[in-house]
Order: sequence, then structure tokens, then C-alpha cells
Amino acid sequence: MDGFDLIIFDCDGVLVDSEIIAAEVESRLLTEAGYPIGVEEMGERFAGMTWHNILLTIEREASIPLSASLLDKSEKLLDARLAEEVQVIDGVKSMLSRIRKPYCICSNSASHRLELMLSKVGLKEVFAPHIYSAKDLGPDRVKPKPDIFLHGAKQFDADPAHTLVIEDSVHGIAGAKAAGMRVVGFTGASHTYPSHADRLTEAGAETVISRMNELPDVIAALAEWQGAI
Repeated sequence: MDGFDLIIFDCDGVLVDSEIIAAEVESRLLTEAGYPIGVEEMGERFAGMTWHNILLTIEREASIPLSASLLDKSEKLLDARLAEEVQVIDGVKSMLSRIRKPYCICSNSASHRLELMLSKVGLKEVFAPHIYSAKDLGPDRVKPKPDIFLHGAKQFDADPAHTLVIEDSVHGIAGAKAAGMRVVGFTGASHTYPSHADRLTEAGAETVISRMNELPDVIAALAEWQGAI
């Protein structure tokens, strides 16, 4: 077996530096709604989760009824800021030019937001048409469920066991592992926190990188190791 069949990238916090913007918007809305929370805690606890599931989690934990209007309010505020501010993760474009295997995006973000962000940073044409949103599969099929990863692999007829996922969140890693895939953790986005790498390792990442220019060599090393077992 010649290495991996497919490389799957998460989008937010892996290809684009959007998680910090989301954390800023969402922490402010939650604090105003009576649930004080800082930006770093948002990233540490909720990175990789949908806003809807974040609200449900907080309602269960804190017994605070959160207005349904927060859903729409966050969407509008976040889309506006992303359209102006989102940047590509440093080193992504040169890294992709060195990847010799098929690759795609599997994300929890909605399709319209993926198009907005990837178009702004010049990555849409690099990945299109292989840009997949878990929300398109159904509201109950987002990460940490494995559905979007299995969907991505199916488009390439790739064996999940020979698929490598690049993820920045515990929830994303859980989904990839549930899909039977191998995972590299990434901590190079602005929302990273002191225990980030440790938490990704504990969740199942085989190794963790903080710079995208490391990834091609890591892929080659993991593929060689896989071929030896």
C-alpha cells in the first residue's frame, strides 16, 4: 500500500484562522446573555462545535435559557467579520503544493460560510469541488460524529484506514477516530491555548504540529510507518 489514499483537512483553525473570530463573537454574546466566558475558554471548550450545540451544552450545564435569537445574531455578526477579517493559516498554500495525494475539506461549517472564507483567502479553487459540510448531511450528523469524514472518503473511494485527517479540535479528532481514520493535530491558529497539544494527543492525534510547513514530511513519515505494520 502506497501511503495514504486521501488527506482530509478540517477548515476552521486548520486552513483559515477563523476560530479566534468565532470565539470573540460568541463569548461576547454569551456574556451579554448572562453566561460570562472569555475568548480563550471558548476556544478550549468549544472549538470544533457548532454554535447550536454550544448553546445546547451551556443550557444543560448552567440551566440558563438562551434565546433562539442568539442563533441568527451570531450567524450575521460572524459572517460579517469573517468577510472582512479572516486570513489563511500561514504556510497552507505552500504546504498544499507539496501534497501529492488527493485531498479535500470536511467541516462543520455551513456551505455558504465555507465558500465565503475559502474564496476570501484564495483556497476555494484549490479544493473545489471537494469541499464538504456536515450540515449538508443533516443537523444531527456534525462532528464529533464520523459522518462527514466517511462522506468525504466515499467521494474518493478511499479506505478510511488509509485516510489521514488534519484537525485542530478534540471534537474533530473524536469524529475522525470514530470513522477509523488516522489523525494529525494542529495548533498553529490564533485560538490555540497552553494545553492544546496535550488535549489533541489525548483525543487520539498520533502527532501534533504547530506549523503547516511540517505537514508534508509528517505525512511521509506516517505513511512509511503504516507501510511497515
